[in-house]
Amino acid sequence: MTRLVHRLRRTGTRGATMEGMADARKLQALPVPTGMRAPEILPALRRTLDGDGPALLPVAADEPTAARRTTEALGVDEPLEPGEDDPADPTALVIATSGSTGTPKGVLLSASALRASAEATHRYLGGPGHWLLAMPAHHIAGIQVLIRSLVAGTAPTAVDTAGGFRPDAFADAARRMPTTDGPRYTALVPTQLARLLDDGDTPGDSGAGAGLRALCAFDAVLLGGAATPPALLRRARQAGVRVVTTYGMSETAGGCVYDGVPMEGVSVHIDDGHSGDGSGVISLSGPMLARGYRHLPDATAFTDSWFRTGDLGRRNGERLEVLGRADDIIVTGGVNVAPGPIERVLTEHAAVREACVLGVDDPEWGQAVAAAVVPADPDAPPPAEILRAAVREQAGSAAAPKRITFLRQLPLRGPGKPDRHALRQALGS
Repeated sequence: MTRLVHRLRRTGTRGATMEGMADARKLQALPVPTGMRAPEILPALRRTLDGDGPALLPVAADEPTAARRTTEALGVDEPLEPGEDDPADPTALVIATSGSTGTPKGVLLSASALRASAEATHRYLGGPGHWLLAMPAHHIAGIQVLIRSLVAGTAPTAVDTAGGFRPDAFADAARRMPTTDGPRYTALVPTQLARLLDDGDTPGDSGAGAGLRALCAFDAVLLGGAATPPALLRRARQAGVRVVTTYGMSETAGGCVYDGVPMEGVSVHIDDGHSGDGSGVISLSGPMLARGYRHLPDATAFTDSWFRTGDLGRRNGERLEVLGRADDIIVTGGVNVAPGPIERVLTEHAAVREACVLGVDDPEWGQAVAAAVVPADPDAPPPAEILRAAVREQAGSAAAPKRITFLRQLPLRGPGKPDRHALRQALGS
């Protein structure tokens, strides 16, 4: 009987009548091409934003195995359930989360939420403009570049990503963009920004620096998808890149806090009742908030028009400082250690390009603080003890990494986040 009640709660009236099932809109897969062909989905995006046709689940056209797993998990070609749609404000997109903890969740984004995000971005940046797509468009950060173009009434330009992200291809795409009639914008993840900056520093190459020069000509460069090392941010701004850091996620239709400041209509709450240092779990609210998750009507992350992110943060004056995921907290020797501050100390060192800190099982400490470090020069990594000493001085002895492993690059997932699962397996061994 309990199982039956739970099933009825989940399906609502959908299971009550065949007529209800016939009336419900269905979820349809939207295969998204890579690179320069990505704008081919614009007509489908325009229709779904206008409430015409099914809700769309973007999947990577060139990743059939991952696409099949996502479509099966989220019920493609099945009706949207009660609470997952609204005739007055139809669900336009269902964005699959990266699924780092298992089966991906489907984020239900209404047409109004997507438009609110795009319009708030344009207001923050100074008005609608022309957009350059440099990221995969089946993720929220990439597809929002296309949606902003639709809202602005401009035609987006896409980077040729055959063979991966390349500075020369970025420069070529930037040259194809209009140079008049409005500002020019793009959006990147930190890894892409680092490659453009490194290309500008390459000596003895007549083509070096074209990508960075093109980047400096943009009126704004949104940077998100993963935490940005402060040293990388300083380096970009010193080079003349007009960087705007963003914080948000699929559940907020993309970035909703720019340069630490909530966008118009966005509210931020920090549950700081127990930390003692003003930090706590971040909750967000605003017109760009998703209506929930596909097949998860009782998800506790969405409550009373708020989304509990699971990220830790604190207020730094008028700005929001994001410290990392609450579930990434390392408990070592009975002391709670946040990875974010350690990563910032490590990347402040001139010889470190990137760093990812996590906890690995340890028989003595419960968890040991471990750091994967990408040196600026892979053939000349800095002494590990110097890095430990810097962390010990600035973040305390408990935060000093007991294990430091040097890598040529960090494994990534999704739009550019470090793959902590893969790193934990590697560092734990």
